[in-house]
Amino acid sequence: MSEIAGELARVKGAFAQPTLTLLHQRQAPVVITIFRAAFGRNNKPIPTARLHAQVEEHLAAVRLSGETEVPTGSGHDLCRRWMRGQWLVRSLDEAGNEVYSLTSHAQQALELVKNLARDRATLSEHRIATILGTVRRFNSEANPDRTARVTILNDEIARLKAERDRLVDGAELVSATEDYMLEGFTELLSLISALPSDFARVEERFATIRTEILAAFRAEDRPAGDVIDDYLARADALMTATHEGRAFEGAFALLRDDALVTQLREDLTALLEHPLSDRILGDADRAELRGTVKLVRDGLDRVLAQRSRVTATLKEYIVSHDAARDRELEQTLRQVESELMTWMSTTGPRATHDVPLLPARVTVDHLRERFYDPADDVLPERISPADAGDAPTLSLAELMAHGGPQLSALRRRLEDAVSLSDLLPAGSLGELFDGLEPSLRRPVEIFGLLHLAADRGWRTENDVEPFAAVRHDGSRRTFAVPRTPLPDPDLHESESR
Repeated sequence: MSEIAGELARVKGAFAQPTLTLLHQRQAPVVITIFRAAFGRNNKPIPTARLHAQVEEHLAAVRLSGETEVPTGSGHDLCRRWMRGQWLVRSLDEAGNEVYSLTSHAQQALELVKNLARDRATLSEHRIATILGTVRRFNSEANPDRTARVTILNDEIARLKAERDRLVDGAELVSATEDYMLEGFTELLSLISALPSDFARVEERFATIRTEILAAFRAEDRPAGDVIDDYLARADALMTATHEGRAFEGAFALLRDDALVTQLREDLTALLEHPLSDRILGDADRAELRGTVKLVRDGLDRVLAQRSRVTATLKEYIVSHDAARDRELEQTLRQVESELMTWMSTTGPRATHDVPLLPARVTVDHLRERFYDPADDVLPERISPADAGDAPTLSLAELMAHGGPQLSALRRRLEDAVSLSDLLPAGSLGELFDGLEPSLRRPVEIFGLLHLAADRGWRTENDVEPFAAVRHDGSRRTFAVPRTPLPDPDLHESESR
C-alpha cells in the first residue's frame, strides 16, 4: 500500500468515529445546540422522560427561529436514534431510575465546537513560553543523565532566585498584557473543557469491561477464576497503560492531596480576581473556571461508581454461583447424552421420537397444607376468679370526676345565662365556661356545652376563643374552640313570649 493510500485509510477511519459522524451531518448544529442546552458542561445525567420533553421543547423553539435543518420525530425517537449513533448512553442511577448521559464521542464534539467558537490567536508570546516551559519541565523529569537533570534544576533555581531577589529589592513589577492574559485563559479553558470527555472514556471503558464480564459468565466457557483474573489484569492495564487511565489516576492523586486542591483553588481565585479578567472572561467562562474542582470530583465519582458496578457484578456472581447445581446439571446432561446414544444404537437414521419441550405437569386434586398437631387439642388453662379485695376502692366523687359531662348542671347554667337575670352575664360559651366553678370546668364539660348549644341551634363563628379547663387532679389546660355567642336576653324573652 502506498503512503497516500495508507493516509487515506487512516482519515476514513477517523471520519468513521462517532465524533466526526456527529459533526459531519447537516443537522449537526441543532443536535450540538440541544446537547449543550440540556447537559451543560458537567454532563449531569438526565432522567429519560425529562430529556424527551426537553428535546421536543428545544426543537419547537428552533423551528420558531426559522431553522429548516431540524431533526424529525418525537423526543423518544430522537434519543433512541442518538443512542444508535453512540452519542447518548442510557443507564441506571443510584436510585434505579433510567437516565441519559453524553458519551465521550459527543463530549469531544462539543469540546471541538466550543474551542472553534472561542477567539484565539494562532501564535503568541504566551504559547511559545508555554511550549518552552513544558519542554523544559518534561526534559528535567525524563532526562536519563543525572548531571543534565542537576544542571537544569540549578538553572531553574538560579532563575527563580534572581526573580525573587529583584522583586524583594523593589524592582518594577512587570504586568501581564491583555493579549497574554487572553491567550492564557483560552488555553486554560481548553484544558478544563477536555476533562469531562476524558472521564467519560474511562467510565465507558469500565462499562464495556462489565458487559464483557457478564457475557463471559453467561457463556461459562471459562472457569470463573480465569474471568476474575482477566478483569483484574484489564482494570490494572486501564489505569496504567492508557492515557485516560493515567489521567484518572493523576486526578485521583490530586484530590487526595488537600494541599494541592487548596493551591488550585487559590490560584484560580487569584486569576479570576485579576484586573484584566473582567474584560476577558464572560460569566460562563468564570463559572467554568470556578467549578474546576467540582468538575473533577464529579468525573471521579462517576468513574468510581462505574468501577463499583463491575466489582458488584463479580461479587454477585461469586456469592450466588452454586457449584453443586452446576454439577447436577452436568450429570443430567451426560445422562441424557448416554440415553440418546443408546437409543441411536437400536434405531435407524431416520427414526423420530417426540420429546416434549417441558415435562408434563403432575395433576393433584388437593395437597394437604396443614398436618395434625397434638398441641392444637390441648385445653387452655382455667381462668381463676379474681379476688374482690384486690379491686381498687373509689369514691363517688372520684368516679364522677372521671365521668362524662354533667349535662343537668350545665343546662341550668345555660338557662340562667340567657335569662333576664344578671347573675351570670356572659357573651359567649367561652366566657360562660370561664365563670363556672372548677368542678364544671373539666375538659369534658366543653363537649357538654357544645352539645347543649347545638341542641338550641346556636351557630358558631369563624373566630376561636380560649376555654381554660381544670382537670380533676388540679392541672390546667387551655383549648381553642370556635366562638359560640349567646343569644341576646331581650330577644330571647320576646321569642319565649
